[in-house]
Amino acid sequence: MTLLQHELTDFKVNAFQNNEFHEVTKADVLGHWSLFFFYPADFTFVCPTELEDLAKNYEKFKEIGCEIYSVSTDTHFVHKAWHDANEKIAKIQYPMLADPTAVLAKDLDTYNEADGMAERGDFIVNPEGKVVAYEVISSNVGRNAEELLRRVQASQFVYAHGDQVCPANWTPGEETIEPSLDLVGQL
Repeated sequence: MTLLQHELTDFKVNAFQNNEFHEVTKADVLGHWSLFFFYPADFTFVCPTELEDLAKNYEKFKEIGCEIYSVSTDTHFVHKAWHDANEKIAKIQYPMLADPTAVLAKDLDTYNEADGMAERGDFIVNPEGKVVAYEVISSNVGRNAEELLRRVQASQFVYAHGDQVCPANWTPGEETIEPSLDLVGQL
């Protein structure tokens, strides 16, 4: 079963951001692009390297109108403790969502019931709250923020230009393809 075009269900979770706690709901993510970035747990090994990579690229995501939401099944209190204890995590300015009841992890099918944690998954969500791209990978393999940024940019481009598609390794400003019968077997 695919999650493409899956619309986020209503949710309300706590978040830690900029030394404050606040709530994030489905209504908060509508109207702009979002990257939901699931990871297994705070105070682990691969996760801080990924979250720091996202923090380094956060302004690039903001420039294209995309908010990053990191998500684990830890509480917002644990997010704050990790933020206070780890110099990599202290760099984070995007919302760190707390999903201890796995409402988001279950909705996006990343919840691992055996260990009570989310799998390592990322979901690009359009302004209508629908998943347009996602991947779920092994918990021992880190992801690349620049590739995620490129995928958001490509998703935004085809969202705005429904008659065109982006070839492999496409980046903004490069040529796209306008599918037609003439191109079948030519590329």
